[in-house]
Amino acid sequence: MPFENPSPEEIKNVLKESKTIAVVGLSDKPHRTSYQISEAMQAAGYRIIPVNPMVTEVLGEPAAASLREIQEPVDIVNVFRRSEYLPGVAEEAEALQPKAFWAQQGVYHEEAWEQLKDTSTKVMMDLCIKVAHSLYK
Repeated sequence: MPFENPSPEEIKNVLKESKTIAVVGLSDKPHRTSYQISEAMQAAGYRIIPVNPMVTEVLGEPAAASLREIQEPVDIVNVFRRSEYLPGVAEEAEALQPKAFWAQQGVYHEEAWEQLKDTSTKVMMDLCIKVAHSLYK
């Protein structure tokens, strides 16, 4: 069976039940989409954990170089990396057992879903978390 995003109700529940978002590929440059979307999610009440080896802090939060460095519960892993990186990020995310693995609009890789489909993690791909939040809040 090919990949399909969860139903709107499931997405709404993930967003409602989540508090912490690890953002893979979060830039510290305010003009970048990853920054703008993460800033909006932070303003909506979510705690953001930047995941980027090239920065030390973004949006007032200390950054982790990789998901493997995170030592606290993460509800959503939100990915701002190119599609070819998704399988590796999904493999790292699996250890955190997040409620959701979320790849932003335009980002999709079937292998990432294959990696996570037998876990409790819901997979969303090619879907903007900020748009979903505005639709389902």
